[in-house]
Amino acid sequence: MSVEQPKRSTWQYELVLVSYHSREQLEGLFATLPLDMPVVVIDNANGADRVDELLVDRPNTRYLDSGGGKGFAKAANMGIRSSRYDYIVLGNPDSRPTVDVIDVLVDDLIADPELVTSAATMKGHDDKPELGNGGWEPTPRRVLLHVLGAHKVAPTSALFARPTPGRPMNPEWLTGACMAVRRSTFLELGGFDETFYVYNEDMALGRAIREAGLRQKLHTDLLVPHGAGGSGAGKTWMLQMRGASMVRYLRKHNAPARVNVMRSMLVAGYAGRTVLSRARGKKAAADEHAAYIKGLLVGPPAP
Repeated sequence: MSVEQPKRSTWQYELVLVSYHSREQLEGLFATLPLDMPVVVIDNANGADRVDELLVDRPNTRYLDSGGGKGFAKAANMGIRSSRYDYIVLGNPDSRPTVDVIDVLVDDLIADPELVTSAATMKGHDDKPELGNGGWEPTPRRVLLHVLGAHKVAPTSALFARPTPGRPMNPEWLTGACMAVRRSTFLELGGFDETFYVYNEDMALGRAIREAGLRQKLHTDLLVPHGAGGSGAGKTWMLQMRGASMVRYLRKHNAPARVNVMRSMLVAGYAGRTVLSRARGKKAAADEHAAYIKGLLVGPPAP
């Protein structure tokens, strides 16, 4: 059931959504948003699930067919480059931000010219902040602490951020699941790095922002439901891609010997998790850990 929302005379931003077999998730998201909110849907499934049909009654919504299989970074860049708005809000089809949350993120950018991105904290089905709301630049120390699970007792010590609601946290990069972006600066920085099909393009953007002497902000006081369904890709396929993207990122910014150290630690750590999951009868989790290891060792899965 749709939630009736008041119309606005003007909007300062456009919501950018990359869809890959995500029709059901988009239906759920659109049911919570005003009909006149500016939205662009970039279809990465080449029209397979006819998400264009969802836009018929939404007067400020655009549909872009990427041609299929372009990956998140390329598809998102396509939507952002073609926008006429000064501010962009990146969202996931399975995220559920409210207009009030989005307004706060955009107002941050309006008030501070040196702020490039402002992101909400994503929460899972258990209403707790997710691990991966952002994170820090990979180093051998951080990778080791990640595989040891140190983030559970020291939230800023490892690779990925799991914020505590209301407690300030300043990760070096932020997830794009619900993030406002200053369009002009984003494009000046080169946009998302399109050498990443999916995953780590947000890490690369954070690095570019820091190197430019600019800033980003994580709102730990704004929690947005996430994970209503995910994309249409299989979980093990996505986990293998995640492992492959991590190695690609490490190779772009580290010497080979340093890459090998960090990759070896990740492989060893996830091998242990695979064995432990199988011993506990958690086959799905074991398969996902194994897929991540495969990505680390042999690269991305077949398209």
